[in-house]
Amino acid sequence: MTSSPSVPRLVVAAPSSGSGKTTVATGLMAALTARGLAVSPHKVGPDYIDPGYHALATGRVGRNLDAYLCGADLVAPLFAHGARGCDIAVVEGVMGLYDGAAGEGELASTAQVAKLLRAPVVLVVDASSQSRSVAALVHGFASWDPRVRIGGVILNKVASDRHEALLREALESSGVPVLGVLRRAARVETPSRHLGLVPVAERRDAAVDAVAAMAAQVTAGCDLEALVALARGAGPLTCAAWDAAEVLGSARRAPEGPTVAVAGGAAFTFSYAENTELLSAAGAEVVTFDPLRDERLPEGTRGLVVGGGFPEVYAAELSANEPLRKAVAALAGSGAPVAAECAGLLYLCRELDGLPMCGVLDASARMAERLTLGYRDAVAVGDSVLAAAGTRMRGHEFHRTVVEPGAGNAPAWGMRGPRRRVEGFVQRGVHASYLHTHWASEPGVARRFVERCRTS
Repeated sequence: MTSSPSVPRLVVAAPSSGSGKTTVATGLMAALTARGLAVSPHKVGPDYIDPGYHALATGRVGRNLDAYLCGADLVAPLFAHGARGCDIAVVEGVMGLYDGAAGEGELASTAQVAKLLRAPVVLVVDASSQSRSVAALVHGFASWDPRVRIGGVILNKVASDRHEALLREALESSGVPVLGVLRRAARVETPSRHLGLVPVAERRDAAVDAVAAMAAQVTAGCDLEALVALARGAGPLTCAAWDAAEVLGSARRAPEGPTVAVAGGAAFTFSYAENTELLSAAGAEVVTFDPLRDERLPEGTRGLVVGGGFPEVYAAELSANEPLRKAVAALAGSGAPVAAECAGLLYLCRELDGLPMCGVLDASARMAERLTLGYRDAVAVGDSVLAAAGTRMRGHEFHRTVVEPGAGNAPAWGMRGPRRRVEGFVQRGVHASYLHTHWASEPGVARRFVERCRTS
């Protein structure tokens, strides 16, 4: 791993979800970028959608920092990798500041990541239904863990000048400075649906306007100079930056490497940037294609990666692209390596909500009423193009669909823990599962996949 200078940084957190973290973090990223700073955007946790807005705000790849998926030891190196060459980094937290993986203490919490990064925290507080009590709330969060440094507070949904004065007066004795005040009347249109915000790729023009509105709101209501000064006061990071080629012990991609097609476009927006970087470092020629628009796989495709997203929203369009569905089925039928996660799994089924899909798997998929959500500790049940039997990986499930398999399917993963079960499909060169995984935690899966592409 290569060394990286310490980058000024801060973490945007909140007492709970819905307090305004995304508005403040994304608006701050965009506001600092508009001032000419190179801003490195990061998101605590497994969420794919917020990083899309972060990327729009900064012009850089939005990256996740997840201590459950990747392990605590990789948080700082992955941060340093993403922040190379930047002037400042903004990290958006997840849920409430001290909320993490269920039953795992502080693991995967914003507080844990802030400590691992030695970064000060800006606490975004929904002040809409309180006045003097805000001081008790901020005091509690600031004193709960002395290793977490609350460097300032941004008050959100403030009703009036009088309300602001009461809040500021209450916080004077807390020792935590007020670094911004956002009024209740200021609203930013960020539509949601069954799995959260609508991704940038599905509403780019509207998303550009939303990010601009967030930036204007933060610029008008926050002390940007004080926030930058706070970020510059972060503790030194001495870790080496993560590097895909170095962790694989390989040279950079050779021109003759096998072509690996990676699904993109509006229907398949969920992917971790490091996964693609590892494929390239393992020697693959990575080419992105859009299953909604492209009728053929990229020329010379030897392997296929179909990540997560919203195929249920685009089921009719995906089904209507019959030439591509047949091409995917033919590639899988030839034994070529195919790795599919969540949305990719649905796309490989016979049908989704009654509409024909690729028919690679003897299974049908449909929307469900119940949301399946949470971290998973998994072990590979048998050998596949991604992993040898017994390989252990941690992942995340996030879907509102069910898959009903036919008979005789070999599973991909066995889930460890109190709710033991098997999940997913392994079929010739196909590995398909609901489980989202971050390959930086087990980079050998990328090498294994690319080697299978070479030899299949």
